[in-house]
Amino acid sequence: MEDLEDFSDERHKAWCIHCGKALHATTTNKDHVPSKSLLDRPYPGNLPLVRICTACNSGFSDSEQYLVAFLGSVLCGTTNPSLHEDSAARRILSWSSQLRETIEKSKREYRTHGGETRIVWSPDHARISKALTKNARGHIYHELGEPVFGEPTSIWTKPLEYFTPTEPNEFEASDLPDVWPEVGSRLMNRLPSGEDMDGSWIVVQSGVYRFNVNIAQPLGIRIILREYLAAEITW
Repeated sequence: MEDLEDFSDERHKAWCIHCGKALHATTTNKDHVPSKSLLDRPYPGNLPLVRICTACNSGFSDSEQYLVAFLGSVLCGTTNPSLHEDSAARRILSWSSQLRETIEKSKREYRTHGGETRIVWSPDHARISKALTKNARGHIYHELGEPVFGEPTSIWTKPLEYFTPTEPNEFEASDLPDVWPEVGSRLMNRLPSGEDMDGSWIVVQSGVYRFNVNIAQPLGIRIILREYLAAEITW
């Protein structure tokens, strides 16, 4: 990815975007947005980084590991780590037998009237929502230069294969926004140049992770993971 400079208001960078703590008063580290575990190796260069408090950074690990392992299991149809192409999912499922068992219990097989075996997975929506919200906050902060606090008003997820005929065009509408972001923000710098963009979508890793920033009301982020799972988080 292109390393775009940020000229947004420095006063917005004094707090942890997740808990609101003053960064000068606590231990901090830098966090990738999106998290590296959601991407494939080799990772794209210049992955976005945001500074957050150490407690928040470690507090999302459980939910992100679940999202990676669950999505990987859905895509390959099994929790057997040796059959996973995604190295992060394979690694997580290999060392966490408890998580593997949890995901396996959410799997149900049934036979269609035509005799075909189908698999249905029941996700832990709370864990998935927590992981997606964490990354959405990071995208807003990195692209717009300002934090968004409070719980989202809406968290929506749906596999692309379950979209109605009209939903793909509506969700992926690539028209550039009528309202432009603040001068100096990274998103403002992206829009005229089109750096890392496909229409209005920012492509972090082709076929793996892309997102769209909605700066109109409601403020929100749309994400597509591995061209399978669509998500929208709004405030």
